[in-house]
Amino acid sequence: MENIKTKKSILPSYAILPLLSCVAVNFTVYLGVSWLTEGRKHYDLTLPVDRAVPVVPEFAAIYLGCYIFWIVNYLLIAKQGKEHCMRFVTADMMSRIICGLIYLVLPTTNVRPVLAGDGLWVTVLQMIYQADQPTRLFPSIHCLVSWFCYIGIRGRSNVHRGYRIFSCLFAILVCVSTQMTKQHYIVDVFGGILVAEGTYWLAIHTQLYRYPERLFDAASQKLLYRQRRSWGKEGES
Repeated sequence: MENIKTKKSILPSYAILPLLSCVAVNFTVYLGVSWLTEGRKHYDLTLPVDRAVPVVPEFAAIYLGCYIFWIVNYLLIAKQGKEHCMRFVTADMMSRIICGLIYLVLPTTNVRPVLAGDGLWVTVLQMIYQADQPTRLFPSIHCLVSWFCYIGIRGRSNVHRGYRIFSCLFAILVCVSTQMTKQHYIVDVFGGILVAEGTYWLAIHTQLYRYPERLFDAASQKLLYRQRRSWGKEGES
């Protein structure tokens, strides 16, 4: 009965706090590192192959559209059962901590091209450049999260094989978009994928997930207790 409810619900109750924690860790690392490394020397990891890649502004559609892909797949991964969800969330949070440490030790930047023309996608890409400073590049969180969206359902027989293939191809396409928009360079892509695969392997093959699981269970019980007390007081009044 519980499995049926889990499949029908958009987000299982056991996944709410863990996924919110992933978002909190992500923004804490991303924004915190930006503040801590402000004014420090940033290194450009551009390779000759990067200079050979042309700018294709239309890929901004993939670069931005991947946010929908992330939301859909993270919700889908969360519904793969509590243990899988906890292992995945553990990998996700570990990956951000690792990224944060790398950003602190090796601040990176790149030189963005001067965009020519005034088409729609040129304008969109220019807006991306203005909103997102060229820092915290290696490893690429864009590529890391997109790869997580694939490996989180990789081999899951209850997810349609066609969608698993789509997720793999779209994750690769997101990685390509980071190159075509010049938001990242090739080392950033491979760095993001390696961090994703490494932390996911650790979470799947060890019991590390038990520690955050206990914290989430305790927090959920505490919130539930407070909620029931609140309902009880309302009933008395």
